[in-house]
Amino acid sequence: MYTGIQIKPPFFEIGPKAYLYGKKALGLAQHADIMSIKYDVSIIFTPQCVDIPLLASHTRHIHIFAQHMDVIKAGRGIGTVLPEAIKEAGAQGFLLNHSEKRVTLPEIGKAIRRGDEVGLISMICADTPEQAVEIARFNPNIILAESPDLIGVGQREESDQQQIQRINQLVWHINPDILVLHGAGIKCGQDIYEVVKNGAQGSGSTSGILLADDPFAMLEEMIKAMRTAWDETHQVNS
Repeated sequence: MYTGIQIKPPFFEIGPKAYLYGKKALGLAQHADIMSIKYDVSIIFTPQCVDIPLLASHTRHIHIFAQHMDVIKAGRGIGTVLPEAIKEAGAQGFLLNHSEKRVTLPEIGKAIRRGDEVGLISMICADTPEQAVEIARFNPNIILAESPDLIGVGQREESDQQQIQRINQLVWHINPDILVLHGAGIKCGQDIYEVVKNGAQGSGSTSGILLADDPFAMLEEMIKAMRTAWDETHQVNS
């Protein structure tokens, strides 16, 4: 587990996927930079790899992560994403094993170790509580727990909310230092509020923000809701 850069709860991940790139990605990232300070929420932004240098050099507070990383050393490997290149481009971490880009469990373990070697924060997606447990044994920095069935849906049933605490405890039984982000099914600030009130340390959204009529306003709505829910849940004095 890499310990050089600290991300504290509550934290939020914005995953542009391939919806956003270049100047438009930079605009949203700079708005996220302002929101991070305004509401004291750690924000992870996962742009296209080619946009990492642009965003890293024009933001100060958000954490830039690569959308993917390959387990390779410098040398042969056309079309792959080299860990050292991610780091030098300005990223602080990497995302891995999203439902749209699967990797095997052995690859996950190797990637976390490579990230530790290079100095990159690891954020690994898990589809199920059982997979979250398997991944936790590799000691990543963050586990992103999200069911593929909820991605893009925007509706979490009561049973999905109840899974939050269960997954947290399963992961923390193995390593209490792992942060757990609960994503998918997030379309508005109320959705963020509810997952945090149900025990999430972090959450995030892609389509809920990027397909909103006003992505900037929706991002602020979500970050504000996260701050409110976290303070209420943890009885933070204003």
